[in-house]
Amino acid sequence: MLIAVAASAQDYHFDEMTYSPEQTVFRLFAPDKARCYVRVGKRKVSMTRVGDCLWQAIVKGDQKGQPYVFNTGHGDTPGVFAKAVGVNGRQAYVIDLAETNPEGWDSDRRPVCKSPADIVVYELHHRDFSIARPDAKYPGKFLALTEPWAIQHLKQLGVNAVHILPSYDFGSVDEDRLGDNKYNWGYDPVNYNVPDGSYSTDPYTPEVRIREFKTMVQALHKAGIRVILDVVYNHTYDIAQSNFQRTYPDYYYRKTADGQYSNGSGCGNETASEKPMMRRFMVESVKYWINEYHIDGFRFDLMGVHDIETMNQIRKAVDEIDPTIFIYGEGWSAGSCALPAEKLGIKANIPQMSRIAAFSDEIRDALRGPFDNDNKPGILGGAPDLEESLKFGIAGCVSHPQVDMTKVNYSKQPWAVEPTQMMAYVSCHDDMCLVDRLKASIPGITQDELIRLDLLAQTAVFTSQGVPFILSGEELLRDKKGVHNSYESPDSINRLDWQNKLRYPQVFEYYRNLIRLRLSYPHFRLGNGDLVRRCLRFLDMPKGVLAYSIESPGDSHDGSIVVVLNFTRSEQCVSIPDGDYLVLASSGVIELNGIDRLQGNKALVAPQSALILKD
Repeated sequence: MLIAVAASAQDYHFDEMTYSPEQTVFRLFAPDKARCYVRVGKRKVSMTRVGDCLWQAIVKGDQKGQPYVFNTGHGDTPGVFAKAVGVNGRQAYVIDLAETNPEGWDSDRRPVCKSPADIVVYELHHRDFSIARPDAKYPGKFLALTEPWAIQHLKQLGVNAVHILPSYDFGSVDEDRLGDNKYNWGYDPVNYNVPDGSYSTDPYTPEVRIREFKTMVQALHKAGIRVILDVVYNHTYDIAQSNFQRTYPDYYYRKTADGQYSNGSGCGNETASEKPMMRRFMVESVKYWINEYHIDGFRFDLMGVHDIETMNQIRKAVDEIDPTIFIYGEGWSAGSCALPAEKLGIKANIPQMSRIAAFSDEIRDALRGPFDNDNKPGILGGAPDLEESLKFGIAGCVSHPQVDMTKVNYSKQPWAVEPTQMMAYVSCHDDMCLVDRLKASIPGITQDELIRLDLLAQTAVFTSQGVPFILSGEELLRDKKGVHNSYESPDSINRLDWQNKLRYPQVFEYYRNLIRLRLSYPHFRLGNGDLVRRCLRFLDMPKGVLAYSIESPGDSHDGSIVVVLNFTRSEQCVSIPDGDYLVLASSGVIELNGIDRLQGNKALVAPQSALILKD
């Protein structure tokens, strides 16, 4: 059976509904022995098998606006590749996608990105970002990101890519009861290729969510900001009710040797990316989001559940459209998978996945403390012997002669070939955000110390050779009232407090200038493993201090930059290469035109702060 399916998969593109005014063609991948039909409006139409596990029905006449569902004997389903659905995604709809395009959509262009080293990623949840903004016209909706205040904030901060948490149709928010204000991150997929109705102004009219999502992308593109979509192909909301299971039972899921559903996702199931039609589904889905919605990048949830070959085929398919589209993911799973580790897209196998990046838990936990103990500090809280882990992250997780891998926290050998394969971060939507983690791991921390350490943490992230990634609201000193896992917490926990921009202006200004500093100097964006080994040199420092110099990567002889990170609570006098320096950052202030000048080979570094010098 699988051989036949594999042959069919090469030509099957999951066009389950192809509309024209004259007729609509319905296609489905389902078992050969199934009895398949499609119900269009109130009309039940039998489907005919036209190939190995491939079924088709043609309905004459203009069917635009009609709801439809498939049935293969296991309950009604909109199919696995519905492109338009109604409220809660129970029915698919026949639509003309061209009619969902906002004005000027054909001229929408992807913002220029010469190298992934130039990307600065800002991870946001639609509801978090805008629900408490007093001047938001569309709080909690896709359209909030088209509003002047939102665009202005993002441009002022200087990020050039927004990573939006899952925005496809997910199962945990009832679109019939949006007044209940039920919250979820959206990691519970139902219809993978349709925007979620809870973020639209009208979940009942299928075209609205599509048009509003495109309008959001268009507005961000006009502002020079790329849009990265968080995709969750590794599991479904459930098994029995899933569109996969109702269409072709057990094909899309992995099972263990004893016949149980494997649970590498930690959500009760894991999809089988290695099977030809699941692999084809993922490839075609990614292409669809690029071509129909102009998406600029993808973050793969639990990429370690997917097989290496599928990830490489996705990269290849994306390159044929636009090689600047950025792909990264979580290089781990949430449990044991039914495939052996050597076949999975885990962090250790990143060398086999060219131009695909993974998150570095090494730099994250070196800074803030281990992921499995919220109360245990990292180097920010004075924990010892984490310098090598931090150095590994600063180098972009590539091999470097000055990094002793035997002392690195999670990896005993380099896993990135190029530094652009490493996502540098200190917090994301998962686990405690940075402010809460500092409060939990450093008893009695004062507000001044909290701010100093917050800024110091991000300085390590943004002066590293990886691709920097920050959680929305960190520039506003965001907290979540200490909640570790806020995936279904109320708005009072998850929303951004926009008043913090006025309460702590120095925090926003530091983040803003830190991003400007990174994008102004190629030293922080070497983008090549050999360049990192040639240009980045770690300096001898006392305990609790980490420093590095970065030579100019080009032929311009643009001098070198020295970064000193003082994690101690006392001022440090450190030795640096002899030079005539412009002070770019000191004592929690960054100034691109320089704060002061420093000559010689000694420097004083304020407690819990960074000193950045340009020779």
